[in-house]
Amino acid sequence: MLQQTQVATVLNYFPRFIDRFPTLPQLAAAPLDAVLTLWSGLGYYQRARNLHACAQRVVAEYGGQLPPDITQLAALPGIGRSTAGAILALAHDQRHPILDGNVRRVLCRYYAIAGWPGRAAVQRRLWQLAEQHTPMQRVAAYTQAIMDLGATLCRRSQPACHRCPLADGCAAHATGSEQHYPEPKPRRTLAQKTTTMLLLQRQDGALLLQQRPPVGIWGGLWSLPEWSGSLAGDSESAIVAHCQQQFGCTPQQIESLPRFRHTFTHFHLDITPLLLQLSSSPIVAARHSAVLESPPQQWYKPDSFSQLGMPAPVRRLLSQLMEHPP
Repeated sequence: MLQQTQVATVLNYFPRFIDRFPTLPQLAAAPLDAVLTLWSGLGYYQRARNLHACAQRVVAEYGGQLPPDITQLAALPGIGRSTAGAILALAHDQRHPILDGNVRRVLCRYYAIAGWPGRAAVQRRLWQLAEQHTPMQRVAAYTQAIMDLGATLCRRSQPACHRCPLADGCAAHATGSEQHYPEPKPRRTLAQKTTTMLLLQRQDGALLLQQRPPVGIWGGLWSLPEWSGSLAGDSESAIVAHCQQQFGCTPQQIESLPRFRHTFTHFHLDITPLLLQLSSSPIVAARHSAVLESPPQQWYKPDSFSQLGMPAPVRRLLSQLMEHPP
């Protein structure tokens, strides 16, 4: 959970997740949808899928216990070199260097290392330094200490250099250039994408949801059907025909809801929600289209939403709809 996410955010998710899945075998036995439900809103959902796959591999291959071997551990889904090193250093006091974001920041400042740490040459240099500084004894204490140093004192903004035990030897501190290290990732203009989300609502209040493919954006989560057509001109008749063909239902009334933006790491997604009130209330699941790859879809009432893994913007949209019906 802490990969690419701050502690303050994770604290809202970790206790609930551990209460539900206190052991790796219990996590492995759970359906992926249950895992994604507790991850909903945390983002970077590939981490949840990797965690679930990792637990299943550990149960199948290692009897439910993480292997105490760096090569085997790093080969598991979602566990790379640094995470594997941290696990073995903290759990088994094995000597392995780590290079998480906090450690990178400490090393970049202490040695005034130029260049974005994501570049291969800078990455190699940082791993060399991490290896050089990892002691032969008390590895667990050192590993925890250097991570905590970056998290509590050598912070990204407003570092507490006056309290830092390494300040006297820090090259960045000597020149007052702490804020220059590590160098940020080169900025690039985010691409903009658009989509139209369809809120097909039965007369009993149930909404049609689709489960997205297991890979890609929001992989495995339940979301709203999307329409790729234009909203200009005679769009309403096109939408009605689309709903009849794809979902076996006929909208009686179409209402545009406020457009909003959700930003991913690599692009902005501008979402136009359309509320489609149906003229009849199908009592069975929405039929699949003739296309064999049609995603799983089902009618859900609002009281069932909390049990589903859903993207944060979709959950927010549905909550607003329930709280303030048009």
